Amino acid sequence: MIKVAHLTKRFVQQVAVDDLSFTIEPGEVVGFLGPNGAGKSTTMKMLTGFLQPCEGSVSICGFDIGKQTLQAQRQIGYLPEGAPCYGDMTVADFLSFIAQIRGYRGRELKQRVARAVALVELEQVVEQSIDTLSKGFKRRVGLAQAVLHEPKVLILDEPTDGLDPNQKHQVRKLIKSLAVDRIVIISTHILEEVSALCTRAMLISQGRLLVDETPYALHSRSRYHQAVTLLAEQPLDRQLLQTLPGVLGLEDNPLDGSLTILAEPGQVIFPAVNQLIHAQGWQVRELEVERGRLDEVFRSLTRGDVA
Repeated sequence: MIKVAHLTKRFVQQVAVDDLSFTIEPGEVVGFLGPNGAGKSTTMKMLTGFLQPCEGSVSICGFDIGKQTLQAQRQIGYLPEGAPCYGDMTVADFLSFIAQIRGYRGRELKQRVARAVALVELEQVVEQSIDTLSKGFKRRVGLAQAVLHEPKVLILDEPTDGLDPNQKHQVRKLIKSLAVDRIVIISTHILEEVSALCTRAMLISQGRLLVDETPYALHSRSRYHQAVTLLAEQPLDRQLLQTLPGVLGLEDNPLDGSLTILAEPGQVIFPAVNQLIHAQGWQVRELEVERGRLDEVFRSLTRGDVA
């Protein structure tokens, strides 16, 4: 378990983290979200003991990060932003070096390295120098060093930033497999990470915690939650759509010519919309029920538009 109480960090002319408190249980994958400069990386550094807070405390699996730093850090696997590694080393040499720092020797060192390589699927590049690897493989190397000692807590700072869609998919798949019996905290400003990976979302802005809830609850804050977007081959009777029970309004999408039918809060309108489509014989090429648009929720919350 991770317990954070009244965590605060001030720099000369800025409060980077402002009185954060939360608890995370084993098995949770927590997305730590916020705009650039929100205090995400500063919080990660305090959670891992690389930065001392001005106020507050952090407990990692029962160890106070400030008073029992080494014991707490032994519970943590940390992937910093950018996954820094020694580029002139091969993957095998780098992981062996990390294992030695962790105190492993001989057979156990080799077993730890082999297990980490297999876990994050690095076999095909294990003898290559890190500088020659793609960004996706460099992230895997970063993950391998983070899980080498089989930590109970994984803290990953921007793990997929800068990766192409295929590389993001690969890294997310790896993170999901690693999250089965661990606490995983992912610091990110990429909103799709919430839906793809997380069981819980914490949104901070200007160092303050604004939201702590499930991804579904975060989606449900959107005005597009349960909206129906359709693309028809002919003009539709907008009046009929507007008068359906639970319909809040209609919104045109000029980029693709589709129409979004907004639902009143708490209402599910898809069955009524679908029934009307069939009753009127409308030819609809695309029909989608929206979960909600996280970018809209993100902007509203960080700009203070939503309570």
